[in-house]
Amino acid sequence: MKKRLDLFLLLFSFSFLINGQNLLPPVYNYKTIEYGAASKNWGISSNEDGELFVANNSGLLHFNGEEWTLYKLPNNTIIRSVFCHKERIFTGSYEEFGYWVKNELGSLEYTSLTHLIKDHTFTSEEFWEIISFDGKIMFRSFSSIYSYENDSIKVIDPVQIISHFIEFNDKIIVASSGKELFELQGDDLVPLSDQDRLNNKTITDMALIGDRLLIGTKLNGCFLYDKDGRLTPWKSELNDQLKKQQLNKIAGVGNDKIAFGTIKNGIYIYDLKNEIYENINRQLGLQNNTVLSMLYYDNQLWLGLDNGIDYIKLNNPIHYYTDFTGVLGTVYDIETHNGKLYMGSNTGVYFFEDGKLEFVDGTQGHVWDLEVIDGDLLCGHNSTTYKINGGSLARISDVAGGYKIVKVPEKTLTYIQGNYNGLAKFDKKDLGNWKVDRVEGFEFPTKQLCFENPSTIWAAHPYKGLYRIKMNKESSEAIKVKQFKDEGITDDYNVRLYNIKNQIVFNNRGLWYKYDPILDKIITFKEFETFTNRELLYFDDDYFWFADTEGNKEITYTNLRSDSLVISYPQLQERLVPEAQKIIKRNDSIFLFTLSDGFGEINLSKLKRQLDGFSSPKPKLSSFKDETDFYPISSDRKDIPFKNSQNIIVKIASPKLSQARYYYNLKGTLNKSGYQDSGELNFQNLPYGDYELSISSVSIDNKISEPNTVLFKIAPPWYLSHLSLILYFLLALSIMYLILTYNKRKLRRKQLQLQKQMQREQHERLMEIEKEKLAKEIKIKQNELTSTTLNIAKKNEMILELKNMLEMNKEKFPNSQRYRSFLKKLDNSIHDTEDWKRFEFNFKELHEDFFERLLKEYPNLTPKDLKLCAYLKMNLSTKEIAPLMAITVRGVEIHRYRLRKKLEIDSSKNLSNFLITF
Repeated sequence: MKKRLDLFLLLFSFSFLINGQNLLPPVYNYKTIEYGAASKNWGISSNEDGELFVANNSGLLHFNGEEWTLYKLPNNTIIRSVFCHKERIFTGSYEEFGYWVKNELGSLEYTSLTHLIKDHTFTSEEFWEIISFDGKIMFRSFSSIYSYENDSIKVIDPVQIISHFIEFNDKIIVASSGKELFELQGDDLVPLSDQDRLNNKTITDMALIGDRLLIGTKLNGCFLYDKDGRLTPWKSELNDQLKKQQLNKIAGVGNDKIAFGTIKNGIYIYDLKNEIYENINRQLGLQNNTVLSMLYYDNQLWLGLDNGIDYIKLNNPIHYYTDFTGVLGTVYDIETHNGKLYMGSNTGVYFFEDGKLEFVDGTQGHVWDLEVIDGDLLCGHNSTTYKINGGSLARISDVAGGYKIVKVPEKTLTYIQGNYNGLAKFDKKDLGNWKVDRVEGFEFPTKQLCFENPSTIWAAHPYKGLYRIKMNKESSEAIKVKQFKDEGITDDYNVRLYNIKNQIVFNNRGLWYKYDPILDKIITFKEFETFTNRELLYFDDDYFWFADTEGNKEITYTNLRSDSLVISYPQLQERLVPEAQKIIKRNDSIFLFTLSDGFGEINLSKLKRQLDGFSSPKPKLSSFKDETDFYPISSDRKDIPFKNSQNIIVKIASPKLSQARYYYNLKGTLNKSGYQDSGELNFQNLPYGDYELSISSVSIDNKISEPNTVLFKIAPPWYLSHLSLILYFLLALSIMYLILTYNKRKLRRKQLQLQKQMQREQHERLMEIEKEKLAKEIKIKQNELTSTTLNIAKKNEMILELKNMLEMNKEKFPNSQRYRSFLKKLDNSIHDTEDWKRFEFNFKELHEDFFERLLKEYPNLTPKDLKLCAYLKMNLSTKEIAPLMAITVRGVEIHRYRLRKKLEIDSSKNLSNFLITF
């Protein structure tokens, strides 16, 4: 029971401590340059989807959660009021009111209603307020009320000047300027009872608190009016503040809180249950202290300011202390001591006193470490180490710098500190004094250190890597130092050290390693492989806090098993400082973050409760545009011409999420997917084809919502259009026809060529056969001619031999007459013309124009010369020619000699060869 009571007291005191430091929910600022309109914002309203509409000096501002769009009235007048009702957004301006609706492209279009007013003239009226009552839309100016229903307008002209009206108890309650409250009954204003307290008071706004009406006045605080008609002052400490700060607007914030907007000091948020309030003003994050309008929607309080638009994320699990003066600087460590919260920054040590930030004199400079040890708050400082008590300071060390101090295992009041010159040993002695000794044998700057066991320290040099130091248990001396340089770890710069469940673990360049004592080497730490490029901010026996050092800078809270939570708050991520960020655990639910300009508090239990009942909303399509044209957002499929598809812009929004993230998945001819921090997707140079784009919103714990699917089709380029394809088909058919026709003609030509070639070859073959036949015939005739000639030669040679024999035996013939007759017959046989005629006939068949050409060339040749030429052409020898010419061999030679002369043939040339080739 005592432990539970102690825990309750601790939580109570800590809660009180935190409340005293102005820990506030996130405040988001939208400057005029961001929303692109005038500074003053007179009214704010929201539709069911969470889209915001603001009445601005320049026109109507629309915020879909991603981007601001300004719409101007046709007459460019100031819009004083705005009210969302179903799909219409009603606005009031100078002598003008009407409504806006979205067209098919997602833009707002205006319709004026003033033309419905009959028999009434405006008297320089501006419409400051719009409400819905009993199916009617009611517009209020200072002088009149206009009721719009069924495309008709009814005008109510009371005598009083109207400052405000509201629905209360199923009635319209109207506040007059400086007088009292009235009930609208028909066309008349009927005074309410018990209104004396409101005389000569300016009513600025009214709001419902349960079954009562809270009435706010400009300088006289607030009053309560109940359903029984009693008017009483609102009894609250806040009422005095509201009188001073000039109350302007009131808005209910959930069931148990109410917000008051002032002219001079921002807003006050009042807790009706606990009767406490907090003030958020210019010093605490608002752009301006003058609140002109307010809207509460889904735990978000929107503020229309005199200069800008802000919203506060109420009921947020993360609250912040922010030093807007810049004095504090970057916070490196946080500690609580004796009921005070201390912060160590790059400018010194600060603490809170009565909710105000106070500086500890003498701590100017960089603070690395704050630790509460045995009731003492020690400060590791750039110059030395101090002990701090309240606002006082005591120096306890002569060692320069104090990075980190770690308890020696198994020893009660002994600590080792890493500093600029190595290590120092801290021992707490009697009377609360500290004894500090340098650790001899190790003199390198030591920013990171942890114990492997009571006598072994691991230290990291900022630039030279890791050292394993063996300590003398009884003295401040390093007896053995081993450097692990370029062993396992790829880079020696800025190695971080941890003792995680008795394992020495290292982080370097986003990669995780551990020391293996058996192998005495550094190896990969596989248990943390999924946390590459993450920095370990805090861990205990069960859970680990990791911060993403790249990409989205998410923070992960996990037990490395089934329980894991990813926190993706943009404002928190922007203010974390890499390598300087730190998480401090206060209890099982509350953790503190060091930030670049203060610190943050996260309530894990609250965050988990919110996430358990939360599902990311399905995002909405805001616009779809190609290179030149917008497309209807409601159409089933967008058909995009190829010439406009080089740049496709898809805008989505999730108004119910603050600074939403998205996940998209594009399927089609080209597939793409990824996370997107903004609501604009830009696809460039997509190939033609059908596409399906699925877009989901992503919650702070990275859960993905139901997707919004957008279908679109990029038409093929003109040269691949249906008409072009038909033309290509017809052209292909034409080409095929031409090719076929060409091939047919070519084939026909080829056939004719082949026929001609065959005929030619056949003719040539026939000619060859004929030639061969002629050659054979010639050969035969040559052979016959040669044979005949040789036979004649033999015959003549035989006759000559007979003649010679007769001449040699002449005396043996008794009859000389008979002898001469016989010789004559022999001579006649030798000179038989018939033999020559047969020879000449056969010779001419073989050499038909030989004699003609020879005589043409050599006309003085005799018949005897022609005979010799014929025999020589037949390549007959002199011996063979002699019988044919019936002369001797000598006679043939003489005749050949004469023939050579006639033919003018040189003696070096062969006569027979000349005649053969002639």
